[in-house]
Amino acid sequence: MIDTHCHLTFPDFAGRVRAVLDRAACEGIRGVITISTTTRDCLEALALAEQHPDVWCTAGVHPLYSDRGTHEWANLGRVIRQPRCVAWGELGLDNHYEKPARETQRRILEEQLAYIESCRRGTDGGGPPVEKPVVLHCREAFADLIPVLRATSLPPDRFVFHCFTGGPDDMRLLLDFGAYVSFTGVLTYPNAPEVRAAAVLAPIDRIMVETDAPFLTPHPHRGVRPNEPRFAAITASCLAELRGMTLQELEPVLNNTTRRFFGIDA
Repeated sequence: MIDTHCHLTFPDFAGRVRAVLDRAACEGIRGVITISTTTRDCLEALALAEQHPDVWCTAGVHPLYSDRGTHEWANLGRVIRQPRCVAWGELGLDNHYEKPARETQRRILEEQLAYIESCRRGTDGGGPPVEKPVVLHCREAFADLIPVLRATSLPPDRFVFHCFTGGPDDMRLLLDFGAYVSFTGVLTYPNAPEVRAAAVLAPIDRIMVETDAPFLTPHPHRGVRPNEPRFAAITASCLAELRGMTLQELEPVLNNTTRRFFGIDA
């Protein structure tokens, strides 16, 4: 199984990435995708992916980092064209917090999507065309984000809404749009029945699992910090139970979806 979303460049993992990956392997997690949050962080993510054969990375600006200085879009273009980089992101909108201002988030999102489209056409000046999927951050913002995505030329089935924390109505919105969805340890929390109700609505071939480490450690380890990729198996087990399956039955489905979506040959 692959942990499709974690943040190995965060200070929580400084100097111990290899140990974290080895512990994950002992729990059946054979690889991870470390997710970028800024146009500088993407360079660090790529360095980790090139250093460790069981790590891949992404290139993008997180909405909660949208107000942090100048965004060097060309850095994203350089990283996305490397074999170890498998997706754009994470990018999107976050309505949970007051800052950054929604106008700032929206402006950076639209600039970033426009840059992605230019790379997809090969008109950004950085090299050949790039056809890679997009990892989305969407917190309390489905009604705001999906119309922005629809307005682009990017195919809906090349988006994945990571860390789904909504309810059935939100799930219907993203499924009608045509995107994929990924679940974190939130799925296991006793106070998140709406997330579990939504999880059973998604087609089995459009779901993935992740940790979002160092955040959102699954139950019963919720108080443990940092979360680690090794805990992805707990979320997968919960998802299997919700769908009336065993983990052994669900695991190959998750693996096939992850490899197909991200283009990972491993």
